[in-house]
Amino acid sequence: MSVPCKFERSLLSHDEYETIRLTHHPAIYDVEAAGLEAMRPRLRKMRDKERTLSRQKRREGRGKADARGASFPGTAEHASQRKQVFAAALKRVNKELGRLHNLAARAAHVEAARKALALHRAANFMTYPPAGATANEGMVPKVSMRRRKIMTGAKIGQVSQATKVAQAVRDARGDPQPSSSRN
Repeated sequence: MSVPCKFERSLLSHDEYETIRLTHHPAIYDVEAAGLEAMRPRLRKMRDKERTLSRQKRREGRGKADARGASFPGTAEHASQRKQVFAAALKRVNKELGRLHNLAARAAHVEAARKALALHRAANFMTYPPAGATANEGMVPKVSMRRRKIMTGAKIGQVSQATKVAQAVRDARGDPQPSSSRN
């Protein structure tokens, strides 16, 4: 349950209220993230102190514990209400820090998305190969992309000779010549 600011002011000392005042709506947006980070442990410490006082008062009221020390501070009367004030302030600080973190993350994501889009658009443009040979007077032979096979002349002659020898052997045997199946 939220507590009105006037009620907070009546429960807290001046220094405590100045700390709490910075956690309320218009003022919290003016505080930097580092200031909020520094405020968080102070608020936790104040909340924990009031929680301890509240629990001790409750135990004393039920008769389960003896009174601690000579006397409690003057603010111990409303320890549970003061604890609620500090807990609400801590909750506001944590929520604002979360909002700032999400805002920074969103900005980083937007920047990364823009960069990815620029890369994607740059990849869509075709890079054409160079023009190569340009028009000239007369015809120019087209360059063959096949690999050139280098074979020695002796090898060519050897293959031809082997064919001639094989044909002579067949002729000597009297084998009929292989005929093609074409008519």
